[in-house]
Amino acid sequence: MRSNDNTVRAMPDIANEARPAVAGALDWVGMGEIEAPVQLAIEGQAKVGVARVNAFVNLVRPDVRGIHMSRLYLHVDRMLSAEPLSSCSVRRILKEFLESHAELSDRAMLRVRFELMLRRPALVSDNSGWRAYPVELVGVMDRGHYSLELATEVVYSSTCPCSAALARQLIQERFSQDFDLQKPIDSAAMLAWLGSEQGICATPHSQRSTAEVKVKLLPSFQGFPIVDLIDRLEACLQTPVQTAVKREDEQAFARLNGQNLMFCEDAARRMQSALNQDERIADFWLRATHYESLHPHNAVAVASKGVDGGYSALS
Repeated sequence: MRSNDNTVRAMPDIANEARPAVAGALDWVGMGEIEAPVQLAIEGQAKVGVARVNAFVNLVRPDVRGIHMSRLYLHVDRMLSAEPLSSCSVRRILKEFLESHAELSDRAMLRVRFELMLRRPALVSDNSGWRAYPVELVGVMDRGHYSLELATEVVYSSTCPCSAALARQLIQERFSQDFDLQKPIDSAAMLAWLGSEQGICATPHSQRSTAEVKVKLLPSFQGFPIVDLIDRLEACLQTPVQTAVKREDEQAFARLNGQNLMFCEDAARRMQSALNQDERIADFWLRATHYESLHPHNAVAVASKGVDGGYSALS
């Protein structure tokens, strides 16, 4: 920097020059909640959104007061502004973090959080609408070993199998009360009864539910299978929440709920089976939460792939 007389004026660099009052190595140091654009290449099109980014390195030198925060920010800004997110770009920025902190750090982490907007078709009608899916990408370079994690959440409807069975029993009892089973039953009267509130006197309880999923991707896969992961989860659950809904769509949704009765255990096992079949996934953790309409508490099931040293139920 130059002063008014055009002479170069040295600026103090306390982080580089001063020594810490208390020495110690630190696990992570960096910048949290950086505001940045995010680009994704999905189905041949570039999607742009707003991300919150955490950029960190460790500090292995106990005698050094601080890291170079601004370098992390500039690496993030340059990469996210210039190109879509990919496994290669995340690996590259982590290497840049470490190269710019030579002799200070041997681990680096990049965490990117954003919402992915996807256009979802209605079940029957020609309508469609937008759904926002939370997405989190975490890349770590640990002493030369690179790992990449992808997390998202899917919202679906769950109808209780026990409640459905109890409702069917009440309908059977009402049927035996309203019809003389010792005599022939008029089919028109029975159809009218089946379409009445008097006849269908009980319904099972259902509730909005969430599937939280984290997967570790194999390094050999360069893309981010975000949409594939969301589609796989919604397909195995069968009852994802809908956007644009006409009466024919609502009826189709009621049918899907009736054909997919599930406890939280059933939902977790469906997702577990679906993720086990994806060869891109080295490890996974999932949590199915049913926000019970019967209880003031939730029903929860957690599962993982069972990899040694990988995710556990407490992850």
